[in-house]
Amino acid sequence: MKDIQNLKDTRNVDIQKVGIKHLELPLTIQRKNKSNQVVSGKAKVNVSLPKDYKGTHMSRFVEVLNEWQNKNLLGVDIKGCLEKIIEHLNAQSGEVQFKFKYFIEKKSPVTKLSAQMGYDCSFEGKIDENGYKFILGVKVPVTTLCPCSKEISDNGAHNQRAFITVKVSYDEDKHIWLEDLIELIESCASCPVYPLLKREDEKYVTEKAWDNPKFVEDVLRDVVVKLREHEVVKEFEVECEAFESIHNHSAWAYQKEIK
Repeated sequence: MKDIQNLKDTRNVDIQKVGIKHLELPLTIQRKNKSNQVVSGKAKVNVSLPKDYKGTHMSRFVEVLNEWQNKNLLGVDIKGCLEKIIEHLNAQSGEVQFKFKYFIEKKSPVTKLSAQMGYDCSFEGKIDENGYKFILGVKVPVTTLCPCSKEISDNGAHNQRAFITVKVSYDEDKHIWLEDLIELIESCASCPVYPLLKREDEKYVTEKAWDNPKFVEDVLRDVVVKLREHEVVKEFEVECEAFESIHNHSAWAYQKEIK
């Protein structure tokens, strides 16, 4: 059959990124304890397209991704997956992103009752003229308590649920576990968020936040300092958004650094 995609295009436009997104597939993620967790993921993948080609071959993206999700290697060999995509599509550069919900068993702080806590995570890989780059991402819910509200109020202080989103990049011969990155981020908040709390636990988290008030600026700076000191991280982005309980807007802070 005639392959329209291989026809020559005459508009003289090199396309920087073309591909597919929102492809749902199961992924096997390696845990820190060496076990595996199968998660439901969404993939976004693209390559460059030279000006002479009318179109790319969309089905080849799916073929490679389907092969790789059966290898049980995601989280370890993102580079191999991306290299094969670029090879199959005869491209000069490419990117792949997997977004997924990762579950960690988390114990309540006092009663030590266990429940599963879900975190939005991502693996990203990029290959271009500068070589290969891997990016690990996670979005962590936390509690913040307003220092100003505590200072000026005779009783109580307003607190809110916040999200800290972090993306880190590091050399491909190094590794950072999701569990460790999440723990680092949670330590920078007024208090972590837990999936299951009894009365004793609720008392603990309320008092912990009271004793540890933080603006979004405080949270962001604490995360930045820890990532600056991290011996593996080479580049990072940090975003903190607090969904204010007394305002109809969010408080927000952002930082990006290359070490």
